[in-house]
Amino acid sequence: MAASSAIPGLFFCFSAMVLLIFVSVAVPTWSSVSFLNTGTGASQIKYGVFGFTGSKIAIGYNFTNEHMNSTILHNLTKTLILHPIAAGLSGIAFFCGLIGAGYHRVGTVMMTLFAGLALLTTFVAWVIDMILFGIGRQRYHDAGDFAQYGNANWLTLGALVALLLAFCTSACGIFGHYRRRRDVTY
Repeated sequence: MAASSAIPGLFFCFSAMVLLIFVSVAVPTWSSVSFLNTGTGASQIKYGVFGFTGSKIAIGYNFTNEHMNSTILHNLTKTLILHPIAAGLSGIAFFCGLIGAGYHRVGTVMMTLFAGLALLTTFVAWVIDMILFGIGRQRYHDAGDFAQYGNANWLTLGALVALLLAFCTSACGIFGHYRRRRDVTY
């Protein structure tokens, strides 16, 4: 018998997974999703998880602004790999939730654990996003260039909220009803 108490956590894990997948395939793979947009018109450069507009896909990259090319900022771009890791953890939580919703309470317990781990990973990734691209935005502004946050920052925040709700609802779902009671007749 399906456990309806696991369904809300399942929904929020799926939502977070989809949002984090969108963020993970940001620029240079998908130009509609980016963390930082600089310049205007045809000279606009967008930054994503694995590079920027026109760059090759790589873990860690250097910015196009000479004031941004430091070892610390280059190493911070390597930590953007946390987004696909968080997407994977959310996916594992989702599949554990399917087991919990369809078969057994252990699936819901595992969904809670993986949702909590994905929540922590996404939180660290979002904080790094805001620090890294906040510094980048400010340095582009100081150089007199146009720079603004992209939508990937807010998609990551949405995934963070979804994972928080997934963790809370799946933790409550552990205590839900998982079996039919047998009617005992004497």
